[in-house]
Amino acid sequence: MARPLWQGQIQISLVSLGVNLFPASNSARQVEFHQVDRATGERIHHQNVSAADDAPVETADIAKGYEYKKGKYIVIDPDELKKLRLPGQKTLEIVQFAKTAEIDPSFFEKPYFVVPKDETQAKTMAIMSRALRETETVGLGEITFSGREHLVALSPAQDKKRNGMMLYVMRYAEELRNWAEYFGKGAAPATDEKQLKLANQLIQHYLAPFNPAAFKDDYEEAVKALVTAKLEHKPLPKATPEPKRAKVINLMDALKQSLAAKNAPASHGSSAAALAKSTKPRKNRAAASRKGKAA
Repeated sequence: MARPLWQGQIQISLVSLGVNLFPASNSARQVEFHQVDRATGERIHHQNVSAADDAPVETADIAKGYEYKKGKYIVIDPDELKKLRLPGQKTLEIVQFAKTAEIDPSFFEKPYFVVPKDETQAKTMAIMSRALRETETVGLGEITFSGREHLVALSPAQDKKRNGMMLYVMRYAEELRNWAEYFGKGAAPATDEKQLKLANQLIQHYLAPFNPAAFKDDYEEAVKALVTAKLEHKPLPKATPEPKRAKVINLMDALKQSLAAKNAPASHGSSAAALAKSTKPRKNRAAASRKGKAA
């Protein structure tokens, strides 16, 4: 288990929970590229240089600088940042609760596990988790880690049998771009009731429980196959041709044809029902192809 990102107390009115915070996602990718010299194959290293004269600067001489005016910086030492007394460094105070359905998904950014420090904390957390689940709410507050303050949402575990909670780092309102710049300020276009009915039927046709194991990173698998082929001096994998789709004149025809195609492929090459039933990750396509050729 990795080290906790944050340790402290979650304060909900007079209720206090001692917790450890761990990242719930793994951002590291298995396929990673480096910059190399095309002629020699040697890795390229970047050097820290001064903008004034391109002279190299030692790591010990590099500090953080805040640009207060164009091209003008004031140096801030790491120790000065550590001495800042910001709320949320040791205590996450839940200042309000909000209905989960009322929060736009675009505000949610990254998930974390909220792990109780001991059995007593776990019992208290189980009560609060169930209360949040039954009221369909999340607790909102602010926490400080990784050199900045974060807006966060405290959420119950979806699985009732799980001990623990989730914390989602959220974006502040000023971090989101203006909706009106992209969609305008006017009302949504009027909808045709017949088309709407068919659209609802189409959704029901592909409705299935979410099975995360059915979705895999096809790009990563393709890159691995490409690397393997180059290492073994084999022909490079050919690109999978796009499936041919019938030309549709209008939305009504598109909806009707979609509903008529009982075996119409859904996203990721499987029907929604197949995705729901599937519990095993898909096999590496490149490996399956090689196996088929060998047979």
